[in-house]
Amino acid sequence: MEHVALLLVFVAPLVRCYSSGQVEDSCEDMQPHHSGLSPQTEPAPYTVTADHSDYRLGEEVKVQLHAPASTPFIGFLLQAREVGSRSTVGTFTLGAGTAQLITCDQRPNSSVSHRSTSLKTSIQVTWRSEASGNAKPIKFHASFVQNYRIFWVDVKSPTMTFTNDSTTPPSTTITMHQPSPFAISISRADCGVTKVCFSQPSNCDPTASADCYFMSAMMLSYTDAAFHYEMTGLSDGYISFGFSDDQIMGNDDIYICGIGRNGLLQLQHAFSTGRSAPQDLPLGNVSDVRVSVQDGVISCSFTSINTFASLRTSGFNKTYHLMFAHGPTSNGQIQFHTGTFISTDKVDISRPQLVRKAGWPYIIKAHGALMLIAWMTTGSSGMMVARYLKGLSKRQKPCGKDVWFLVHIALMSVTVAATVFAGILSFSYVKAWSGGAHPVLGCLVIILSVIQPILALLRCGPEHPWRFLFNWSHAFNGVAIKALAVAATFTGLKIIDSTLDQWLIKVMGGAVGWEAFIYILFEVNLKLKVNNTENS
Repeated sequence: MEHVALLLVFVAPLVRCYSSGQVEDSCEDMQPHHSGLSPQTEPAPYTVTADHSDYRLGEEVKVQLHAPASTPFIGFLLQAREVGSRSTVGTFTLGAGTAQLITCDQRPNSSVSHRSTSLKTSIQVTWRSEASGNAKPIKFHASFVQNYRIFWVDVKSPTMTFTNDSTTPPSTTITMHQPSPFAISISRADCGVTKVCFSQPSNCDPTASADCYFMSAMMLSYTDAAFHYEMTGLSDGYISFGFSDDQIMGNDDIYICGIGRNGLLQLQHAFSTGRSAPQDLPLGNVSDVRVSVQDGVISCSFTSINTFASLRTSGFNKTYHLMFAHGPTSNGQIQFHTGTFISTDKVDISRPQLVRKAGWPYIIKAHGALMLIAWMTTGSSGMMVARYLKGLSKRQKPCGKDVWFLVHIALMSVTVAATVFAGILSFSYVKAWSGGAHPVLGCLVIILSVIQPILALLRCGPEHPWRFLFNWSHAFNGVAIKALAVAATFTGLKIIDSTLDQWLIKVMGGAVGWEAFIYILFEVNLKLKVNNTENS
């Protein structure tokens, strides 16, 4: 009997602060007060997440505590606190589960703890902010007990900011209240050794070039399928990467790091449905989120144990195409991307490797080839013939027409047909307005190219007093089309040229320069002929 009494003396404190969950003594420091033991110092395997990045007066927010399946917890304490303060704010409500409400700071229902020592991997509760008052940014704080000797204290959620805008819908993103003033260190170190790396240009290093778009994935735990992700790139709005069953956007699981409506960077989990805006997903089991923006370069890193959301396959240990996209944002909403690249093959991100970028589809290559043929060969030749070679075979008149005129008609007809067909190819592939200068310039070229032959068919006779109006408008429109076509070609090459030295653009520049030189020689020769004729 004496032994039983002695045992109860030593067990009583343990039962009070560990088994029953009545842990009011831990409200301030969140310590389980296990005699002689200290909390773990390494990062906790548990996460605290909220389904909002901001909140309003009287608003409800769902809060989730999550543990890997291999590391469940048996006890916990959860509170909401103002940033920089130990005072609890708001109140909690519970659904069915292994949790109970407790009173801290003399505020009923201001904290949540466990009811029993059963193993737990997930706890979800609802927090409601104060109905009135001077609200401030808050964080959710939690302590987790894995067993009597192993526990973590004060595990925090990302900051949740307060907003007075009651008309703005709640977000499913994590927003970092203050991005790091220093760029996150993301590099190619250990690519193919411990992590999967995917970049454009291929093999670029984000520490050496601001024009490097880069993402990596490193498996931290095979049992829990925990991955550490990094992404970085130059953008005025957002960067993102995703996992897809194919090389076409749609039915893809994506993570977006972009500028939110409050002007700060935020990490967002979403599901791509195709050409429309992606659907927001709860950020879920994401932790260790770090973001920075410096000199226009956005960088994000985080750890996730989320499975991939796909309509056809799910889970880890599967292969997916990697996708990377970047573009602008408007009032916190991402817009159509201005740049993207996709992996050639499906990738198992649990196996470190260097991922190759897929080449452009044949339909886009055909579009570019037709435009180059149209405006760097046939179009240029047709314009030169009309301007400088009207004296060609004057004595021969096939079909009653001058040879130069027939050659000009044939070359420009091929040019217009190639231009229109190339435009059809690009729109049939993209099936949307892709944004940027290239499609604008391309559409202007197509429209003016179609107008040119129509005006030519409606021209007045050579002896008509207003014939000069057609001559000048026809020539001006032709020069305008040529200039726009050259600009569209340069912007198109900039999109597809992922090399570090941009050699395609340099070659194109050389070709345009050579063509301009030929024009100058022809023009000088024409002026000399005119002067000689007038002098004679």
